[in-house]
Amino acid sequence: MADVILERSFDPPLTDELLTELTHRFSPCLDRNGVRWIRSHLSKDRRRLICHFQAPDAGALRSALRQARIEHERVWSSRILEP
Repeated sequence: MADVILERSFDPPLTDELLTELTHRFSPCLDRNGVRWIRSHLSKDRRRLICHFQAPDAGALRSALRQARIEHERVWSSRILEP
């Protein structure tokens, strides 16, 4: 499995209602594509979101995003660096 990062911006800021809607649409698509959500970081102003997933490859996450009709700016494979 690869570590894959998703970047997205929101204007206006992300609301709790939109977050709930996106989660409901996205979860089944993640499962179908073998993608597992690890964690997300939402900026304090709720305008930037970075999510970490484990997936077969970045293409699997892109497929899940297309199926769920979720906009995004970037998807890229990463390597974890720890102290």
